[in-house]
Amino acid sequence: MNRAAAPRQFTTADRIADAIIEKVGKNIVLALPLGLGKANHIVNALFARALIDPELTLHIFTALTLERPQASGDLERRFIAPLSERLFGNYPDLTYPAAIRSGGLPSNIKISEFFFLAGRWLGVPYAQQNYISANYTHALKLIIDLGVNVIAQLVTRSPTGTNGFISLSCNPDLTLDLLKARHDGRADFLFAAQLNSELPFMGDDAAIPEDELDYILDGPGTDYPLFAPPREPVALADYAAGLHAARMVRDGGTLQIGIGSLGDAVAQSLILRHRQNSDFQTLLQRLGTPPIAADIDHRAPFETGLYGCTEMFVEGLFDLYRAGVLKREVDGAVLHAAFFLGSRAFYRNLRDMAVAERSKFKMTAVSYVNELYGAEDEKRRARVGARFINDAMMVTLLGDVISDGLANGQIVSGVGGQYNFVAQGFALKDAHSVMMLRSRRISNGKAQSNIHWNYGHTTIPRHLRDIVVTEYGIADLRGKSDRDVIVAMLAITDSQFQDELLRQAKDAGKIERVFEIPAAARDNTLRNIESALTPSQMNGTLPSFPFGTDFTEVEQRLLPALATLKSSSPMQIARLWIKGLIGKGDHRVCIERMGLDRPRCWTERIYATLVKGALHATGP
Repeated sequence: MNRAAAPRQFTTADRIADAIIEKVGKNIVLALPLGLGKANHIVNALFARALIDPELTLHIFTALTLERPQASGDLERRFIAPLSERLFGNYPDLTYPAAIRSGGLPSNIKISEFFFLAGRWLGVPYAQQNYISANYTHALKLIIDLGVNVIAQLVTRSPTGTNGFISLSCNPDLTLDLLKARHDGRADFLFAAQLNSELPFMGDDAAIPEDELDYILDGPGTDYPLFAPPREPVALADYAAGLHAARMVRDGGTLQIGIGSLGDAVAQSLILRHRQNSDFQTLLQRLGTPPIAADIDHRAPFETGLYGCTEMFVEGLFDLYRAGVLKREVDGAVLHAAFFLGSRAFYRNLRDMAVAERSKFKMTAVSYVNELYGAEDEKRRARVGARFINDAMMVTLLGDVISDGLANGQIVSGVGGQYNFVAQGFALKDAHSVMMLRSRRISNGKAQSNIHWNYGHTTIPRHLRDIVVTEYGIADLRGKSDRDVIVAMLAITDSQFQDELLRQAKDAGKIERVFEIPAAARDNTLRNIESALTPSQMNGTLPSFPFGTDFTEVEQRLLPALATLKSSSPMQIARLWIKGLIGKGDHRVCIERMGLDRPRCWTERIYATLVKGALHATGP
C-alpha cells in the first residue's frame, strides 16, 4: 500500500479506526505484539467496528493476551477485587477476551493466539480450537502467510521528543523483522502505533525512525498505566530448586531465566552466592545436595559476572544487574532480550535510568536472541557457558518435558521459545538446558506428582533431555541411558511417589527388578526442606518477596491462607473451620480486608471462620 512521507496523527481511537478501514478496506488481518505491547485503544475500536458491521472481517493474530486477575469464587473475589482495582483500575481492558468467554464472537471476527496467559483459557472451547501451536521464532512466517495488513503496537517517544525516533520498547520481538520484511517487499501492512508515556525509551535496535509508522494515536484519553502484574511470593520449595539451579551457573557465562517465583528463586540464590557465599554454601549443605559433575558445579562468587540472553527480560535479571551479578558485557550490553513484562517498579526503574546505563539492556528481535543462525560466529563467541533455565509443568521418568499443554489436548500456555533455548543448550559449547519444576502439587487436598512414568503430551522430547531440577536436587540426564535417567529422576522425586514410579519402570523392563532407590534419596519430603530452610526464611536470607511486592502486608498474610483454602479437600476445609472457631490470635485486619468483619449472612460467617482457621494454619 502507498505510504505517506510522515505518519498521520490522531487523537481518538475512533478516528484512527475509521482511517485504518478507509485505507486497508474491510478485510483486516491485525497482528498484535505478544504481551504488553498491544495498542489497546486501537484494537478495541477496530473490534467495535467489526461487531456492528458484518461486512467487516477482522482476524486478530497475537499471543499472551493480558487480563487483570479473575476470581473463581466469592471468597477469592473478596481478595482479588480490591487488589485489581488498585493495580489495574485505570488499565483499559481489551474487549475481545470477554466476547470469547461469553460466546459472543460473530462469524466475521476470528482471534488466534500462539501463546496463552498460563491457564487462563483452559475450558474455553473457542480459544482452545483457534490456538496455533508454533515456536516464537516461527510466528513471523505465520503472520506474513496470513496476509497481515495492519499492525497495532504500543510505542513511546524519547522524553525530549526531538530525536525523530520512537521506541518499540517492550516489544521489538517480531516487529523489527516484520518491518524488514516490509522493506524487502515480503509483507505489506499499515503500522498503527499508540503512544504511551510510561513505556521506557529503549534505544539501539528498539528505536526506529518515526517515519516507519503510518498512523499515530496520541490523545489525552489514550495514555494509560501499563499492565503490571505483582510479583509472586517465593515458597521454600521454590528456593530449594533455585539454590540447586544457582549451583550450576558458570561465572563468565550466559544466563536465561523465566518469569514467576521459580525465576525469582534462582535470581535470589545467585545473589546469595555472590554476596553471601558462606550462607549459600551452608544452605546447599542443609539441603544435602549430592555431588554433580565437576564441569557443571559452580559455587564461588561472580568475578567476571554473567551476560543475559533471553527472549523475555524478566525483572529477576534486572535484580541480578543491580546486585553486580549481571555485568559481563557483549557489545556494550549486559543483556539482549526480545520483550519485557513486569511490575510498576520495573518499568519505573528502566525509565529513570540514565540513557547510557539503560543502553546496557538491548531490546531486539526474537530471531536474534532465540536462534543461532544469522551472525552465528558472533553469537557463539558471546553465549559462552550458557545456562538456559526454563520452567516445566511435568517431566516423565524418561526425561520428556511437558510445559505447555495437558494430555487431553487442552493448552495451558504455549511452546513460546522454550524449544529454541533447549536447542541452543545442545548447539553451544559448554551450554546446558535446565528444566525446573516443582516435584509435587496439591489438588483438592491431595498431593500429586509432577513426575510421571509417561504422559499423553510432550513439549520437549526425551532425545533433548539435559538437566532437570526440582526442590530435591539435580538430575543430569544428557548422554545417559534410559536406565540411568530413571535412576537420576527418581532421586529428585518426592518420596511419596517414588515406589509407584519405580514399579512402573520395572514393569516396562526399563530398570532391573532388583534395583532399590538409594537411602540418600529416600527422604525427599517437604518437611525436610522446611526444616533446612525455615531458619533462613525467618532471618530474612530467603524472604517470601526478595525483590519487593505490590501486595500490602495484610495481603501478604492472606496469600498463603487463601492458597491453603483453595487446595484443601472437604475434610481439610472442615478442620480449618474448627481451627477458626477455637484458635486464638488477632486476625482482625485480615478479616476486614476480606470484607468479612461484619458478616451479613451465614455464608459470610462461615467464610470469616475459614479464613481465621487458614491464617492460624499458615502463620502467626
